Amino acid sequence: MPDQQTQAPRRRPLAAVRAWPRWARVSTYVACGLVLALLAAAVTVGVLVRRPLPQTSGTAELPGLDADVEVLRDEHGVPQVYADTLGDLVMAQGYVHAQERFFEMDVRRHATAGRLAELFGESALASDKAVRTMGWRRVAARELAIVSPRTRQVLEAYADGVNAYLADRSPSQLAVEYAVLNGSGLGYQPEEWSPVDSLAWLKAMAWDLRGNMGDEVDRALTAAAVGRDRAEQLWPAYPVDEHAPIVRQGAVVDGVFQAEAVTGGTRLPQRPGWSAGQGWSGALRSVRDALDAVPSWLGRGDGIGSNSWVVDGEHSETGEPLLANDPHLGASMPGVWMQMGLHCRTVSEACPLEVAGFTFSGVPGVVIGHNADVAWGFTNLGPDVTDLYLERVVGDGYRYDGEVLPLRRRTETIEVRGQDPVTIEVRSTRHGPLLSEVDEDLAAVGGEQAVALAWTALQPSATADAILAMNAATDWDSFREAASSFAVPAQNLVYADRAGHIGYQAPGVVPVRKSGNDGRWPAEGWRPEDDWTGESVPFDGLPSVLDPDEGFVVTANQAVVGPDYPYALTRDWDRGYRSQRIRDLLEEELDEDGGLSVQEMLDVQLDDLNPMARTLVPHLLDIDLPHGYRSDGQRLLEGWDGSQPADSAAAAYYNVVWRTLLERTFHDELPEEVRPDGGQRWFAVVADLLDAPDDPWWDDVSTEVVERRDDVLRQALLDARDELTRLQSLHPEDWSWGGLHALELRSPTLGESGIGPVEALVNRGDWELGGGSSVVDATAWDAAEGYAVTSAPSMRMVVSLADLDASRWINLTGVSGHPASGHYTDQTDLWARGETIAWPFSSAAVEEAAEETLRLVPAGSG
Repeated sequence: MPDQQTQAPRRRPLAAVRAWPRWARVSTYVACGLVLALLAAAVTVGVLVRRPLPQTSGTAELPGLDADVEVLRDEHGVPQVYADTLGDLVMAQGYVHAQERFFEMDVRRHATAGRLAELFGESALASDKAVRTMGWRRVAARELAIVSPRTRQVLEAYADGVNAYLADRSPSQLAVEYAVLNGSGLGYQPEEWSPVDSLAWLKAMAWDLRGNMGDEVDRALTAAAVGRDRAEQLWPAYPVDEHAPIVRQGAVVDGVFQAEAVTGGTRLPQRPGWSAGQGWSGALRSVRDALDAVPSWLGRGDGIGSNSWVVDGEHSETGEPLLANDPHLGASMPGVWMQMGLHCRTVSEACPLEVAGFTFSGVPGVVIGHNADVAWGFTNLGPDVTDLYLERVVGDGYRYDGEVLPLRRRTETIEVRGQDPVTIEVRSTRHGPLLSEVDEDLAAVGGEQAVALAWTALQPSATADAILAMNAATDWDSFREAASSFAVPAQNLVYADRAGHIGYQAPGVVPVRKSGNDGRWPAEGWRPEDDWTGESVPFDGLPSVLDPDEGFVVTANQAVVGPDYPYALTRDWDRGYRSQRIRDLLEEELDEDGGLSVQEMLDVQLDDLNPMARTLVPHLLDIDLPHGYRSDGQRLLEGWDGSQPADSAAAAYYNVVWRTLLERTFHDELPEEVRPDGGQRWFAVVADLLDAPDDPWWDDVSTEVVERRDDVLRQALLDARDELTRLQSLHPEDWSWGGLHALELRSPTLGESGIGPVEALVNRGDWELGGGSSVVDATAWDAAEGYAVTSAPSMRMVVSLADLDASRWINLTGVSGHPASGHYTDQTDLWARGETIAWPFSSAAVEEAAEETLRLVPAGSG
């Protein structure tokens, strides 16, 4: 049971409608069919909804097992799997994933193969075309040949487990979503699972966490609208003097990052970047449309990040390390994670797993968590692993180094529900596929202009090896060895072990560019000097530290190292507001108590201080407003400490002012697709502008007068008062931030069907939340759209290396993907209140917590 019992957050309608992918909207003929099917099945709908619920106790046969496997589930349905062999263990994991999440797995594999239109019709074509153009599944198929033999065996055993679950079940027994879709005439039967399906999911991870590709497009489109100098104002440099990087000691010596070194090599030579001018907006907009069309399973936008930190035993109450992690990903139903434990009954070289944590359904192993010896957490490193190359296309060729080289070509045929198949031609240069040609209409008007994508994830890698190897790591050396295989997406890894060590490692394939250009602008594909060298930053040269002098490590997507680091990782870091706040909180706790507890680590994850408030509020309070109605909101800011709990009236007013301020400052000059989302980059932009009251950005070019800073601030204050009166109440004491800032968990498939009964079946919400964008409690929202939560901590965990059974965890949703399950959202109320649940790990603790036990037996022995 949770430690505290408090009132659940209020639920209310959203204050703004969230934009969802076009592919998620079911076509009209499907919608009509669904309505008829639901009406016809009204009497039996309860049976259909409950039919897919899995067997969780008793005995079930699993063909292919060598011996019995036990699956113990606690009160929240979290499965802990016990087996004698590695093959049996991962086969059972595949079986259990399929029990709880197969529809999610199936939709993901259709997305990563560019086959969503088979299920959802023409609305999914844009996504399928983009994914086929990049060739995710083609790359995944090549990766199966290069992963280690053991990894390949694990992938095959996992697939066997999934397929054993599918073998004797109809679609309606697998998921109610299949019953709904087939009721509309789809006639769908899922295919068997394959190892390539698991590997392709890693491409979706890499896509969502790909780094600065969106910034690269937006910077160019912004420059086309307002000029390069003014565009640069909107991407301020990282404030290294104010916000500490992750690694604060060490340097690269002879290609190796050495934590104790104080001087290193020279920086790569620099040269001026993009000089192609402003004539490429059409092709770049086509690329942006392709980026937006691809399903985002982890989330997208400024809110996609994470917090993690680790403290050593000298700084913990337990005398041993503590490790915290809360990845901030897109909020959807079901959540991206499924908690699970994987236990070899006897740990050995042949069966090395004794691990528990957060898994991806569809992928064997544990992605984030701990084993009996070490714990680890992830945040997105965000290096620049993509480049957009402007290409001059001439017929079936493209210009390069004074020549015209032939384009590589292939055709892809996409099956589309309800209509004839669609065939596309994919053309590629030496740099990569022409992403600007995904939309044929836009490509046709581009003339010679096209845009190719170079991306490290389009080269096969052995990232799958890293997951299994990290699960089996026993110390720092074996953990680093595992991390060396983690190619994409590059992550910040924080580490702790039961021997008392803590550490940090940056893995990933990061390209080295010939010129040393930082990759912030599209490259000119016809110039050889803009190419990648074919080399990557050596793993030993990537930043790492074991047992840092400070006694703790904080990562929250900020800069990894200072400006003297010789390799160009990126300049588009998160600007460090969350990371610095975490550092400050840890230092405060250490100064007061001398050692952090598990609960104090959890409390830091819930910090809701808005880092921009202390900069902006003094300027807002300097504005003279008429007494009474007009200044009622402004008075809430007097004495406000900047915290943003759900019930805060001051936070509600401040955030409406912030959104209005951004609109009045930037919307008149920026194209719609690059307008401010209000996150950490815009904190830095506006902070600089506040010190420049006459900067041209303050002026509204659509009026005949010249506005200055205080004119805009004054109008934002007035507009916010009116908006809150309209949205909530005439009386400021009735305002609340959570009343605007609500979380609705929606299925990205049937949850966007437009059919009320179907949406009610699969969607859940709303939860009124505190926190906000670039706050430690990172419940992000998009100021260009509204106030609704767009991404959030997808889970929270704190691992105690002194007593693993004292660790705590929580999931955004629940273990199950079945709407009728009691574990569909049984953790969400707890999550929204900032609570966690017990995380049993030892066999004794797991057995004590178990409420159900399923025994899986070889065929013929049940």
